[in-house]
Amino acid sequence: MVNQALLQVKDLTKSFGGVRAVDHVNLALAHGELRCLIGPNGAGKSTLFSLLSGLQKPDAGQIIFKGKDITSLPPFRRVQKGLCQKFQTTRVYRGLTMAQNLFIARRVGRGIENRNHRLDWALKTLGLEAQAERPAGELPHSHQQWLEICMALATEPELLLLDEPTAGMTPEEAALTAQFVIGLNSQGMTVIIVEHDMAFVRQIARFVTVLHYGSIFAEGPLAEIESNQDVRRIYLGER
Repeated sequence: MVNQALLQVKDLTKSFGGVRAVDHVNLALAHGELRCLIGPNGAGKSTLFSLLSGLQKPDAGQIIFKGKDITSLPPFRRVQKGLCQKFQTTRVYRGLTMAQNLFIARRVGRGIENRNHRLDWALKTLGLEAQAERPAGELPHSHQQWLEICMALATEPELLLLDEPTAGMTPEEAALTAQFVIGLNSQGMTVIIVEHDMAFVRQIARFVTVLHYGSIFAEGPLAEIESNQDVRRIYLGER
C-alpha cells in the first residue's frame, strides 16, 4: 500500500437521539485500496457512508480527503473533489434515458470536456453500451444498479463508495459485479464497499473492516477476519 492515505477518518461520531450510530471511528484508506466494510444490521455502515459523502453531518471528528479537511463540505463539493457514492437503493432518473443519466452525472462531477475512458470501459464491461437510449426505468434491476455505478464513475472519482452494490442481483449478476469491481480497482480506483453478501465479499476482499454498534470491531485480511471467533459470533450468529 502507498503510505500516504487518500482518506483519513478521525474520531468520527454521529448520534440519533440516544443511539450512537457511529462511535469515534478512526479509519485510513490508501490510494488504490479495495476495502470491504461489513457488520450486522444496525452496525453503522450506511451512516458512516452518509458522513463520508456529506449527506449527514458528524457530531464530532474529521474527514480528511487528499490531505484536506472536507468535514464541512456539502455533497456536491465532495463529488467535485473526487469522492462519490453509489447508494444502497437505486436513485437513477427513471424517466430519462441511460445516456441522459450519465450526462447529468458528468455535469455534476468534473465536467464533460474530456473523454472518460474509465466510463467507456465500464459500460462495455457491464454490457450497457447498446442501451444508451433506453429509459432508465425500463432497465432490469441489475442494470439499474450498474447504471448507478457508471453514473458515479461519470463524475471521475478518485474514491468510490459502493453501498450494497449487489442487492437484489442473481448470483451470476453478483459474480459479474465482483469481476467488474476487481477490474476497476486494478486500474487504480480506490473503492470502499459495504456488503452483506459474504460470497461477494470473498470474491473481492483484500482488507476488511468490521463495524459493530458504530465502532470498528476488527480489521485485517479476509482470512484473518473469517477465522476471528468474536467476528463470527457478532456477524454470523455463531457461538
